[in-house]
Order: sequence, then C-alpha cells, then structure tokens
Amino acid sequence: MSVRTIAGLAREGGVGVETVRFYQRRGLLPTPDRWSRDGAGAGVRRYGEEDVRRLKFIRSAQAAGFTLEQIKELLSLDAGEDRARARVLAAERLEALDRTIADLEAARAALRRLANACASKDSGPCPIIAAFQGEMA
Repeated sequence: MSVRTIAGLAREGGVGVETVRFYQRRGLLPTPDRWSRDGAGAGVRRYGEEDVRRLKFIRSAQAAGFTLEQIKELLSLDAGEDRARARVLAAERLEALDRTIADLEAARAALRRLANACASKDSGPCPIIAAFQGEMA
C-alpha cells in the first residue's frame, strides 16, 4: 500500500493542504493517527489509497454541484446499503443541473441574438451593451 503525507494527498487530489484539513474538520475525510518509527503518537500522519479515492470523490461531487452536507451524506451511504437515498440525491442534483443548463442555454441564445443584432449594423450603439444596462427588453 502506498502511503503519503498530507501534502502528497493534497497534491494527488488537486487541492491545497488547508483544503484537506478543512474536509477533515467537516468530517468528510478521516484524520489518521500520527505515525513514527518509534510507534504512533509523535510523527507524521500517513494517508493511503482510500484517502486519495475519497478526496477525488469529494472534488468530483463538488464539481457536480453537490453541497458538502450532501457529499457527507453520500459518503455515509457509500458505506451502507441505502441505494434508494443515493438515487434520490442523484435525481435531485440532476434536476437542478437540468434547470441550470436550461437557464444557461437561454442566456446563450439571448446573447447570440444580441451579438447578431450588433453585427447587423456598422453604426449606432450595440444592443449588447444596452441589454446589459437594462435598456433593452
């Protein structure tokens, strides 16, 4: 088993050391005991592959828009058998993402219309600027 320090864990997870510590304080990542050649208690904390996997999951779940509380719940569900609850959380997140995507697509279409309107004339004010200033309906 490959072990690493907190700095190595952070590097592999694409975060900073303080982010790892923050996740530990929030209960998302375990805080391992200190290890030294003389025994536990005085040395450096060591992290394994499971810690890397968990950290990468946290980052992926955040990228998908899950809150830290939802991620904590998903992590606890991963250790159990409550697939129904995991499906509910995923479905709720999918619905929220679908709404966000629809809003972004509408904004893109409106911006495209404004850009085309701006390109259609060589003089006068560009409707993009007016639209963002609230002057255009």
